[in-house]
Amino acid sequence: MTPAPRPTLDGAPVGSATRSSLPPRRLFRSLALLEAVTWTLLLAGLLQKYAFDAGDWGVSVGGALHGFVFLAYAATAVLTAWNQRWNLATTAVAVVSAVVPYATIPVERWLDRSGRLVGGWRTESTEDPRDARPLDRFVRWFLRRPAVLAAVLVAGVAVVFVVLLILGPPGGR
Repeated sequence: MTPAPRPTLDGAPVGSATRSSLPPRRLFRSLALLEAVTWTLLLAGLLQKYAFDAGDWGVSVGGALHGFVFLAYAATAVLTAWNQRWNLATTAVAVVSAVVPYATIPVERWLDRSGRLVGGWRTESTEDPRDARPLDRFVRWFLRRPAVLAAVLVAGVAVVFVVLLILGPPGGR
C-alpha cells in the first residue's frame, strides 16, 4: 500500500506537479512585486523624459517592461483567483490594483493576511461540485504540467503584448 502524500508548508501534497511549481502565494507575491518594480522603471522614464528632457528611451524601455509585466500579473491574478476560488470582486481588486502605481503590494498583503493565498495548486479533483466543471478539469490538466502552463501563459501574454504594441500607446502620440 502506498503511503499518503505528505503535505508541504503551503498545504499542497508533495508530488511531481507541486514540487516543480511555485505555490500560488509565492507566484502571486513575485508578480505583485515585479509589477511594482516596473512601475518604478516607468515613472523614472517619465521623470527623465519630462523633468530632464532626456528623450523617450526611458519611457520606451520602462513602458515596454511594465506593459509586459502588467499583463503577466493580470494573467497570474486570474489563474490564482481561479485556483483559490476567489469571488469576482476579489479577483477584480487584484487585477485592477495593477493600474494604480504600487497598489499590487498592499493588495497582495491583504490577500495573504485574509487567507486568500493559502494552499497549493488544485491539481486533483475533490468532492467539491465545482471540480466537475469542464473549465476546472482543463485548469487542473495545465496545473499538473507547470512547464506547459508557463509556456502557454508566456506565449499568450506575448501575443497580447504584440497586438497592443501594434495598436499603439494609450492616448496616441
